[in-house]
Amino acid sequence: MELLLILLLLQVTAANSFSHEIENSSLGQTTRGKSIQWVGSYELDSLRPLQRTKRTWVITTIDVQEEDKGPFPKYAGQLFNKKSFNTSLKYLISGPGVDEPPEVGLFSIEDDVNGHVFVHRTIDREKTPVFLIRFDIEDRETGEPLDRPLFFKINIEDINDNAPEFSKEEYSITIGEGHRKDEPVFQVTALDKDEVGTANSQVSYSISMQMPTPDGFTFSIDPSTGSILLSRCLDYQTANSFKLLVKASDQGSPQLSSTATVNVAVEDANNHLPVFTSDSYQLQVSAGQEHPAVLRLQVQDKDSPNTPAWRAKYRVAKGNEKEQFAIETDPDTNEGILSIIKPLNYESNSEMRLVISVANEEPFFMCKNGIVMTSNLESTNTTVNIKVIRSQRAPKFHPPLLIVQKEDSMKPGRVFRKYSATYPDDVPTKIKYELAHDPDGWLSVDENSGVLTVAKDFDEGSPFVNNSLYTIIVQATAQGFPPQTGTGTILLYLSDINDRMPSLLAPSLDVCDKEKGTALIVQAKPALVHAHWGPFTFELDEDLEDVKRNWTLGRNFGQSVELLMLRSLPQGSYLVPIIIQDRQGFSTRQKQHIRLCFCPDGHTCKDSPVPQAVVGLGGSAIAIILMAFLLILVSSILLCWCLGSGAKSKAVVPPQEGEQTLISYNEERRSSFSENCLFTDYEIFQARHLGYLIQRVEKTLGWKLYYQTTLEDSRDIDEPCTYSEEGELEQSDSPCSVSIVSEDLPVDFLNTLGPGFSALEKICQKRST
Repeated sequence: MELLLILLLLQVTAANSFSHEIENSSLGQTTRGKSIQWVGSYELDSLRPLQRTKRTWVITTIDVQEEDKGPFPKYAGQLFNKKSFNTSLKYLISGPGVDEPPEVGLFSIEDDVNGHVFVHRTIDREKTPVFLIRFDIEDRETGEPLDRPLFFKINIEDINDNAPEFSKEEYSITIGEGHRKDEPVFQVTALDKDEVGTANSQVSYSISMQMPTPDGFTFSIDPSTGSILLSRCLDYQTANSFKLLVKASDQGSPQLSSTATVNVAVEDANNHLPVFTSDSYQLQVSAGQEHPAVLRLQVQDKDSPNTPAWRAKYRVAKGNEKEQFAIETDPDTNEGILSIIKPLNYESNSEMRLVISVANEEPFFMCKNGIVMTSNLESTNTTVNIKVIRSQRAPKFHPPLLIVQKEDSMKPGRVFRKYSATYPDDVPTKIKYELAHDPDGWLSVDENSGVLTVAKDFDEGSPFVNNSLYTIIVQATAQGFPPQTGTGTILLYLSDINDRMPSLLAPSLDVCDKEKGTALIVQAKPALVHAHWGPFTFELDEDLEDVKRNWTLGRNFGQSVELLMLRSLPQGSYLVPIIIQDRQGFSTRQKQHIRLCFCPDGHTCKDSPVPQAVVGLGGSAIAIILMAFLLILVSSILLCWCLGSGAKSKAVVPPQEGEQTLISYNEERRSSFSENCLFTDYEIFQARHLGYLIQRVEKTLGWKLYYQTTLEDSRDIDEPCTYSEEGELEQSDSPCSVSIVSEDLPVDFLNTLGPGFSALEKICQKRST
């Protein structure tokens, strides 16, 4: 009786469980195909609206845990049908996990009499979390079904075998220095493959490591959402990057976790105001004139250079009611350039006071009690006191702003630059020079000439160097009453600005060995970023004695200049330092390498890989040269004079090239002059020296044509150049070496001179017109 009561309770429990499983399972999806045909009307009955029916199936719990290691087969549970009391029956199992995918062969009924269910291998819950198994009962003898089938859902029991996983192993982010601490910096997310809604898949976050930790500053993270936050304000100058190791842990047993790296780059923001290096400036200007770039104002800013937080914006806050002043920012130095754009009036206002303010392009912020706050304090000020003097004109420097880059040769005692001023209208006035601003004493100036000399080594660590820039102001005072003073500014860059400097077009030139007075054309080219900053001024660096003794500069053609040899120099290599300056004030010292060499053809150095220097030659000069050629040809027609008048003729031996010979007279076997003073075998002699003459003329024409053509191609040289050597031909050792009689001069002699003579003729005709 007790056994029947227990069985009845189990039957009621199984029936309730069965009804619950049927309600929550999608039988329409799991019983398609073969299974639907097999169930037939039994399954259709189970899909009708629920009614209270008497259940005959009884099933115990079927427990299957993932990653169970066995041994297998392993007992999982048992099923029972009440019809087994009266009939010899057989239990059957089918469906996914048995004879259908996934996991075919995972479950079986090893004891079909008692309905014992077994599992045969390890199962991964994350791959297949649930199985819907079909149980049937049939008569063992007839095979007839004894009851409707039972569909049972087997849930795989989860274990904590998966750690949370981040989407990436490493994240890189950038945040601004002014990021507020209540705004999330970043959010990380990690997912756990274990069963949702259990401790095995519940993730919490923490920061396990931070580098660096300046002054105790730390990042924090929300343990449930993974949002990373700041504990207080960032300071770019203290730390501009951080590395965080974020940890994600589940709540299972044992607890599993994983980590990810978050790289945080801090972008500098404007938490430092620009500050003027001087509280006030004194300025003296002449009335009635405009003064471009009359003053440069420097500021210091601790924010990162060349960022909106560093770049300065200047304005004249007070004193510019008549709009006589303008100020702009130098993008390279961040200085303010003050200009007088409308002339000042001495009678109405001889003294003026300007207030100049400076701010940054980016709004200023500050950190107060660890909180980022905007501030109304966005600018700083300085004053410029201006004294307007009467309209007597002051000396002017050329250029008013000189830009120089530090050179390795700038050692104490070396000439830095000659920076001179002139009085307007070329009035002869004595000018005295002095350094008005050289805070570290790097230079000295000759008070009479304006020559600046290096006084001490340039120190890049000097407190007066701002962004690799050192400013020098030279003052020129002209005699008179009152004395008139002008100023010139020198910007000395300690960093590399070669890309903004003019340079030599051809740093190396080969020059055929010439006499003194020969002019070479040295050309300059602008920097790529200043493609139109010509014309140029040229100055010979005469710091070395041999330079002053050997070379001087001639005419300036804007893009080029004449370099003159003061004396005949031996063949060899020479370095001539030349200072080139463009019209914007960029000044550089260049070394022109010149090689004086032997030219076999008169215009090309032997084995020379370098282009030839240009020697100036005008069209009128060529005409003179051609006339000289003709005169030489006419004078060379005369024969060697016959010295004897007796019956006996003197034998003469034609000159030998390259060797010395004794000349024997009165030899019968020698050829002698006839009555008309011609050699008997003079035809050989004539042909030989006529060829030599043609060769000499062609050679001279060749190099003259070369230089003339070069000058024709240069648009900067508009006037003909005249030299002392023009029109002079090299003299022969003896008139007999080139003498021929006029009767024997070939009719087509000029044609034998080749195309060079015709080209020069055309150039002369073109020049004359």
